[in-house]
Amino acid sequence: MSSWSSPAALPAWLLVLLCAVSGAYCLGRARRGGRRARGAAAGEALMGLGTAAMAAPPGIGPWGPEVLLAVFCGAAVHALWLLREGLHHAHHLIGSLAMAYMALTMASGHGRGAAVWAGRPLVTAVLLVYFAGYVLLGGARLVAAGPAAPAAGAAGVPAVGGDGGAAGSAELARACRLAMGMGMLAMLLGM
Repeated sequence: MSSWSSPAALPAWLLVLLCAVSGAYCLGRARRGGRRARGAAAGEALMGLGTAAMAAPPGIGPWGPEVLLAVFCGAAVHALWLLREGLHHAHHLIGSLAMAYMALTMASGHGRGAAVWAGRPLVTAVLLVYFAGYVLLGGARLVAAGPAAPAAGAAGVPAVGGDGGAAGSAELARACRLAMGMGMLAMLLGM
């Protein structure tokens, strides 16, 4: 049985699926959004799809640590550009740098289950604390938001098959960010 189809690879494939779906949803948001929202959604799409590529079991796909490192260094430059619009884009920068750090670790032969703690304990610990806090705070915000109200049709009657309107879309975007944060946390824990 190959390593990519072993039962131990199931959690990695589930993480790949979760991040790929989140990235695809963010890509759709980037296509539908206005100019200001497009940059943030594109950054989130890149992080989701990149996380999916990085979470794949070793030996799958044409990409390697060097390609991922180049992509996430480019994403960090994009995140720096977005910072001119406000500090709320700092998470994209931290996420891009964390992904570049993990790709660099993989390229140096320390990733994918190796003991990174021995060589870079402070960087890994800081990233673990950041993403654990991000996931806990994001989960609390999502729960506090409550269920989305159904979209109202004519005369205020809920529309059949309504998607929750703007409130539902915002909650789904938060859920995607939360899923990607959990993916980052899982990959950092697996290093």
